[in-house]
Amino acid sequence: MGTPAAPDNNRFRVLVVEDDDVIGHHLQTGLRSNGYTTAWTRTGATALTEASRVPYDALLLDLGLPDMDGLDVARTLRGHCRDLLIVVLTARTDDIDIIAGLDAGADDYLVKPFSLTVLLARLRAHLRRRTVTTTAQQQVRLGDLVIDPVARRCHLHGTELPLRLKEFELLALLARHAGEAVSRETLMAEVWDENWFGSTKTLDVTMAALRRRLTDAAETHPAPSHLPHITTLRGHGYRLEP
Repeated sequence: MGTPAAPDNNRFRVLVVEDDDVIGHHLQTGLRSNGYTTAWTRTGATALTEASRVPYDALLLDLGLPDMDGLDVARTLRGHCRDLLIVVLTARTDDIDIIAGLDAGADDYLVKPFSLTVLLARLRAHLRRRTVTTTAQQQVRLGDLVIDPVARRCHLHGTELPLRLKEFELLALLARHAGEAVSRETLMAEVWDENWFGSTKTLDVTMAALRRRLTDAAETHPAPSHLPHITTLRGHGYRLEP
C-alpha cells in the first residue's frame, strides 16, 4: 500500500537532482503521485540554473553527479537559498562523507538504497514543520539575542543572524525550554523526524554549526554581546543557559 498524500503537498515544489535514470524516474513518479510538484535534473549545473529560476521548497540531491560534486551544489544553493530544505542522497556510507554533506549545508541525508516510503515520511516531517501555526508563539529574548518564531528570524542587537533552517529550529526549541535539559531524542523528534532511527550525527553537526554562528556573531559585532550558552549534557542532550 502506498503512503497517503498529505492534503497540501501540491503547495510544495521539490527538485530532484539525480543522474541515474532509474532512480530519478522512480523519485519523480513517486513524488508526483503523492501530490508534490516535482522537477528532475541530472547534473549539478542544470540544478543550479533551475533552482535560481524557480523557488523550490526542497532539494533531493545525489552527491555523485557527473559534472560536479554534489557537495559544491549544496554549498552554492545554501548560500543563496537559506530556507531551502536540502536532503542529500548518497551511496557513501562513511561517517566522514555524511558529515561533509551536512557541513556543506544539507539538512538531512538518506543512504542508498532507501525506500520511497521512508523518503516521503522524512519529507512530510520536514515540510510539515514549515506549515505549523506559530502565531501564538511570542518572541523570546535571551540576553541580547531575540528569537522570533513567527518570522523565523533571530537578531543580535537588531542585526539578523544568518541561521540555516535546522539551526534556527534547533535554537528556537532550546529557547522555548531555556534552563531545562532537552534530550537528544526530543531534539531529533521535534527538529527532524519523530520516527528517526539510527545515527544522530546530523544533530551534532547542526549543533556545532549553531554554536559557531553564535560565537562568530558575538565576536564580530561591535557592541559587547550577552548571548545564551549551550551546555552539553553527556548521555542526555543539551541545555540552553538563559
